[in-house]
Amino acid sequence: MILQQSKYDLSFEERLVQEARRLSEEANRLPICEEREELLRQARQADTASHMTEWLPCVGLRAPK
Repeated sequence: MILQQSKYDLSFEERLVQEARRLSEEANRLPICEEREELLRQARQADTASHMTEWLPCVGLRAPK
């Protein structure tokens, strides 16, 4: 079996930002309900995840030597 590598035009972070935006827009079209709250939660998670690569190299987050 041959595995194919996927090629993405956008970085992982950019795709997370797009997903967060899509989820927020979808949630804003719904009336206030549990489904809307779940979509907003997922949007916040995707937005937070998109910033992880910025936070990880921070000096304060490195393991002690």
